[in-house]
Amino acid sequence: MSINDIFGKKLNVINIGIESFKENIESAGGNAVQVDWKPPVSINSEIFKTIQGKKVQIDLANKKALEIILNGKPVLIGMDIALNVIPGMKKNLILHSGPPIKWAQMCGPTRGAIMGALIYEGLAATSEEAEKLASSVKIEYSPCHEHASVGPMAGIISASMPVFIIKNESYGNLAYCTLNEGLGKVLRYGAFSQEVIDRLKWMEKTMYPILKKAIEKIGKIDLKNIIAQALHMGDEVHNRNRAGTSLFYRAIAPAIVETSENNNDAAKVLNFMNGNDHFFLNLSMPASKCILDAARNIENSSIAVVMARNGTEFGVQLAGTGNHWFTGKAPVPDALFFPGFTKDDANPDIGDSAITETAGLGGFAIAAAPAIVQFVGGTANDAVNYTLDMYEITSGENNVFQIPYLNFRGTPTGIDVIKVIEKNITPFIDTGVAHKNPGVGQVGAGVVSAPIEPFIKAFEFLGKS
Repeated sequence: MSINDIFGKKLNVINIGIESFKENIESAGGNAVQVDWKPPVSINSEIFKTIQGKKVQIDLANKKALEIILNGKPVLIGMDIALNVIPGMKKNLILHSGPPIKWAQMCGPTRGAIMGALIYEGLAATSEEAEKLASSVKIEYSPCHEHASVGPMAGIISASMPVFIIKNESYGNLAYCTLNEGLGKVLRYGAFSQEVIDRLKWMEKTMYPILKKAIEKIGKIDLKNIIAQALHMGDEVHNRNRAGTSLFYRAIAPAIVETSENNNDAAKVLNFMNGNDHFFLNLSMPASKCILDAARNIENSSIAVVMARNGTEFGVQLAGTGNHWFTGKAPVPDALFFPGFTKDDANPDIGDSAITETAGLGGFAIAAAPAIVQFVGGTANDAVNYTLDMYEITSGENNVFQIPYLNFRGTPTGIDVIKVIEKNITPFIDTGVAHKNPGVGQVGAGVVSAPIEPFIKAFEFLGKS
């Protein structure tokens, strides 16, 4: 074919360059298809060779880790006060979300939530006293993840707070999480007004005893089954928990009515749960934690068992690297903001709730909950594409958690750091957004892609160990 013949016909182009090339061709009347491809992340070639040389061992380790994750069976078995049950908990210890961080480096929402927790505990009477105490050597800090726990957003757990107790029946390990306060001005978003403290005290003195009795009567509640059903009903159990909360409500409401000694209190507890669509988040998170923790300490495994953010840094832990944290700068989410707020008000990504994505839920299952992408003006097709991308970086598909729109295909499960680097695709997360200043609270909700830096560090660590 001569060059004249080529220019005499309508162009049909496959574009592997930047997307604007495709747009220019289409604007000129041609047809173009964009190839969704990225070059591998730039890594020292010797490290790549080392990883390739360990491929057999890594594949075997990942197969074992994935099997443990898929076999996990999280059940709610009870409730207690944090000091009584969380490993290593002390009266002067505050647990927070994400990787380790000191007071001086903490973001506004985390500081605000810690100040609120100190007032809640009776260790400070005012925000000024709380801030002074929080910055002193009298208070210790540690990640929730290092104490078999998880916390949404700021993630704060203090000694007197009631916690759910979740057990992995397949492997015997436990996980813990506080109760969900609802949306808006709440402790987990860094608010610490009297309204916030009063709500926490009501949850400790009234709600906790009622829920504890009800759970004791039931014996246990199968969270894996609830999550599986919720995915079929439009949830992804991170940013959308309406179905999960409704199913949990159905499971526990009769026992609350039967065991509560005060009908008015029982009604208030039931109404609080009914009016708080996110109540189940504080169960889906420890359920995911319980599943993933069982897969720790598998030598050579490149599968992630933690993704968590403290509002300053984004941290990752692998099944094959013990309790080592790999960190990078936390990004600011793309979000739909509440009236009066903009991206300039937003704190960088924060919270342990990305444990749901790590377990194959949340953003990895967003095709089951397309309403979520409306937060950033997306479409149902965008939600499907986000999930399809996550299959590219995972070791397998869930055998219980399924996505109806994808013909009940299992959710992408087992984030493989090697695939993240080779394909240059980072995990997709949907999330809430806190104001960057302490005391304000939630200002929006949206989506974010994990930064590549923690995965580069994890990959290099695997290649050198």
